[in-house]
Order: sequence, then C-alpha cells, then structure tokens
Amino acid sequence: MSGWNFAEIWEVCADLVPDAPAQIHGDRVVSWQEFDKRADGVAAALLATGVSHQDKVAQYLYNCPEYMESMFACFKAGLVPVNTNYRYMDDELVYLWDNADAVAVVFHGAFAERIDGLRDRVGSVKTWLWVDDGSGPCPSWATPYDDAVATPNDGGVRGPWGRDGDDLLFMYTGGTTGMPKGVMWRQDSLIKAVSASQNARLLEPEADYEALRGDIAGPGLSLIPACPEMHGTGQFTAQLALTGAGCNVTMVNRHFDVEELLDTVEARRVMAITIVGDAFAKPILAALDANPGRWDLSSLVLITSSGVMWSQESKDGLLGHNPTMMLIDAFSSSEAIGLGQSVSSAGGTSGTAKFSLGANARCITDDGRDVEPGSGEIGRVAVRGYTPTGYYKDPVKTAATFVTIDGDTYSIPGDYAMVEADGTLTLLGRGSVVINTGGEKVFPEEVEEVCKTHPSVADAVAVGLPDEKFGESVTAVVQAREGATVDHESLIDHVKAHLAHFKAPRRVVVIDTIGRAANGKVDYKRLRAYAADQLGVALPG
Repeated sequence: MSGWNFAEIWEVCADLVPDAPAQIHGDRVVSWQEFDKRADGVAAALLATGVSHQDKVAQYLYNCPEYMESMFACFKAGLVPVNTNYRYMDDELVYLWDNADAVAVVFHGAFAERIDGLRDRVGSVKTWLWVDDGSGPCPSWATPYDDAVATPNDGGVRGPWGRDGDDLLFMYTGGTTGMPKGVMWRQDSLIKAVSASQNARLLEPEADYEALRGDIAGPGLSLIPACPEMHGTGQFTAQLALTGAGCNVTMVNRHFDVEELLDTVEARRVMAITIVGDAFAKPILAALDANPGRWDLSSLVLITSSGVMWSQESKDGLLGHNPTMMLIDAFSSSEAIGLGQSVSSAGGTSGTAKFSLGANARCITDDGRDVEPGSGEIGRVAVRGYTPTGYYKDPVKTAATFVTIDGDTYSIPGDYAMVEADGTLTLLGRGSVVINTGGEKVFPEEVEEVCKTHPSVADAVAVGLPDEKFGESVTAVVQAREGATVDHESLIDHVKAHLAHFKAPRRVVVIDTIGRAANGKVDYKRLRAYAADQLGVALPG
C-alpha cells in the first residue's frame, strides 16, 4: 500500500476505542465499533451493485452521522465520495452529478421530491440510498439506507482492488468558472495536509498502521463542525477529529442555531468548534453577551474558522467569555490547505484579514517573483507540498491553478495579498470578480443570466458589497427594459426560483445603462462602486 488511507486509519481507531463515541447527533450516540460496523454494511451494499474501483458516490445530505458514515463506506470499498451542496437547484445538481460521473447518491428524504423530478437527467446514477429524516416514506426507486447498513458481511469490507493512499476524495467547489469544479484529493495528501497537525507520524511517506496503533492511547478530540460538512471547512475538520480517534458532533437543527450549539458544547463537553468567520462568530458572541454565565464553555479549547472574514472584534469578544481557548483563523481553500493562518489567545488577537504565511507557502507576483516584505507589491499566495492532483475532467483549469515553480507543484487558487514588513500577510481577496458570501462562492455571470430572464430587466451585473455578517453580499445592478419598472422583491424571488438562495441578490440597484464595451465586457469595479454609492456602503481602501 502506498500512503495513508482513511478507512485503514479509522478501522485502527475502531479497534482501539470501540466503545468511545465516534459520532453524536442530538440524543443519538454512535460508538466507534458501531460506526465501523455500519460503514461495513453500506460498503458491502455498494459493492453488491457492481461498482468499479474509484466509482463516484455523491452525498446529498445535511450534517448527520450518515454523512461521515457513508464516506467511511466509500473509503472502505475503494470508491470516491463526492460532496453535494444541498442548496443547489435542479440544473445545478444535474450538472454536478453528471460532471462527477456519479453512480450512486446517498440522500436525505427531504430531497426525494426534487430528485424524483430530475432522475431521468442523470442516467449514470443507478443506486439511490434514502436516509430517513421523518419527511415521508422511502420512494419506490430508492433503497432505505438502513437496509444497506444491514447488508451481511464479514467485517473489514474492501473491494477486490484493495485500498491505497492514491484513492481519491472529490471536493466540489465554486469559483471563477461559474459551475463547480471537482477538486481531486489523494487520501494520503489530504490526510497529511489536514490531520498531521495532531500526529506527526502521518507525515511519514509509508503508512505504518502498527506504529499508528501505538500512538492512540484513548479517545481524541470532540469537535462540532457548526458549518456544513458538504463544504471543505466542515468536512476536513470532521475528518481530522475522526483520524485522531475523536468524535464528530453534529447539530440536529438544519439552520444554524446558536443556542443548540452552546447547549451541546456544555452537555457533551465538546473541545473544538469549526465555524465560517463572522457569519457564525457574531451570532455566537451576541448570545454569550446577552446571557452571561448561562453556558459552561470550560471544555472548549479551540475554535477554528476558514472561508470568510473573522474580525478582530469578534475574536476579542469570544476570548472575553473563555480566555483559556485558542482561536485559529485558517487561510485555506478546497484546493489549497495551509496558505496561512493567524492564532489568537488571551495573550493577544490577530487583526482582521492578517495572516502568517504557511510553512510551505509563498506570495508570488504575476511575473513570478516573491513579493518583498514591506514593498507594497501585491501577489498571489501559493502553497506547495500536499496539494490536490487537479480538477476532475478539466486539464485547462488544472494547469492554471496547479503550477510548477522551481521544480515543485504549487496550488495557486487566486488569492491576492500584500506582505508586510514583519512578514505577515494582508489578505486582499480573490483577484477575480467572484463573490464570497458566508463561505459560499458565487460567480456573477450565473446570477446575471437569470436576472436577465426577468421580464423587466434588459441587462444586469452582479457584484459583491461588504457585509458585516456574510463578508460580502450579492447585489444586482440592473438596467430596466424600456417602459418597465423593476420590482426589487420580484427580481430577487425570480433568481431564488432558479438558483440556490445564497446566490440571489440581497439588494437591487437600478442604473440607466450597464455600459458594456463593444466586446460585451463590463467594468465590474465601476459598477460595484456605483452600487455602493447608491446604497451608502463604504468600500475598503
């Protein structure tokens, strides 16, 4: 076997701490032994359908024990788990599953009606595993997930092709291309990038599972991914907890519920939380400020964030309620882990959008030079070492993002920054016009094309404006058809009917003319400034 494999590691954990909790969801506690056994059943059920090595299995699920459990099953069977954004509408789902060549989908019952309306458009999917969430009966075209769990097997299920560190995980992510891209992670690379921070043995080139057994003295970190496991931030940290024989604790409420989060930290003595910047931090801080002393957070030693701005003010406030914990603001993305980070504690908090470069990262100018600290130059942040192999079925975008420099492959997702005199980074954001709202990436053209199908709209541009809660909010700048009046709420509802709701504009600004150039291009900077002026929003810089 070449490199580390999640299934092999998690089976070692199950053998060593069988009675410890692996997953907790409300009142439901799943032991490591049960986690392993249930995943064996699902793996056996998938293999019985005639899948081939590295076939793709999509997970269309809210946070729940079945998420990581079905992923464990994929790893056992030598299949590739594929995240699915549960906010997507029909066309987006069809695109993703078709692009991924998915042969099976594990889904919550709440999505059955939507799937039923699009099944004939995704012919590659032959197996549908229905996870009961009390929303209705299992449809005739699906198999109950618990029936798959009950598939007879002898334990330690694996495909005839075995397991390997080269086995893949797909992380579909939005970006500057409009439609999501499938980031291909070798398991060995992802384990090293995410989990080696808690056990340096995982950095060894050859997997030694017997030696790993000696490293696990008992149950590990208990962690709540407060953000969705369908995204890298939540999923990768859940994997980190499990890889250290820890416990993945998920929320029952499908919308972020601050009180449930804090109640669970106290009741389950949770040690770590993963959030996405101020979109989560500010509601948590508001609840703590409004209810001093209500929650015992003494078990909490770590809050980690990635994906969107986490302000210094929020960090200061949270540490005021628990000065013993550490706050880590990770500058990473689905295709680049370890670009940088900042660490805050009672001894001092890091500034907003201020990071230290990661050990394997550098900031490179467009002409290939390293940015000189304190020079005022702007460069793109790049990281080498444990990186993805590329984007699935997209060699052009792969070549643009994964670049060889000085003999090493660097992942350069497009984040621009300046390097201050002290070597710290000031993050400026993506150089493209992509909008990052609450950790979700929104490509403007996709929103614009839907806006332009509204009967009152002649032309439209989508821009991102600063938002205290979400980092950026989608704003539509629209040109009305002659003689028409644009009803703002009607346009917003129109977009929501066609795209995931987070892609819909929160505000609409009308302009006399978009002012496209002869080649059809628009001046996003000018239109963003116009929208900000009309709405009274201050732009940075």
